[in-house]
Amino acid sequence: MAKSIGSAGTVKATGGAATIESVADILERELHSLITDWLIRVEQEPDLGRIPLSYEDRTGHLPRLLHDVIARLRLDVGTKATISKAAAEHGELRLKQGYTVAMAVQESRLLQVTIFSTLQKNASSLEFGLLLPDVVTIADEVDAQLKEQMLRFMAADAAKPAKGK
Repeated sequence: MAKSIGSAGTVKATGGAATIESVADILERELHSLITDWLIRVEQEPDLGRIPLSYEDRTGHLPRLLHDVIARLRLDVGTKATISKAAAEHGELRLKQGYTVAMAVQESRLLQVTIFSTLQKNASSLEFGLLLPDVVTIADEVDAQLKEQMLRFMAADAAKPAKGK
């Protein structure tokens, strides 16, 4: 939902100096550039770069994870968020691709940095009254996704020796 505001910050019905968007709307609109920016950050990390992956293998999980973040931002206050199935699947995938726990944590940290950088780039369009609560929600959701990734990662890792017996 976009609103126009005048120079004094008041909402105007017609015309206006700026369009104000929710954090969720900005992330949805900037999804592709956010993924590109994240990939650039990841490729600058020597540890992550040691795992040779195609664009799809490196970024294929991001649209689903980011849609989970966007959906969480759009929940009514007090509504319990669902556990990200995409995050759990991603944890198992990264183990198969040769990632370590530290590498998965680094990727998650870079995702948060990239999300916040995307919001900074769009600061003039942000609905500032909701910014801090939304930043808290983003951090909580990305951390919850990381937890799910690690739970699946560790379960899959623990199952590896059992399969070899």
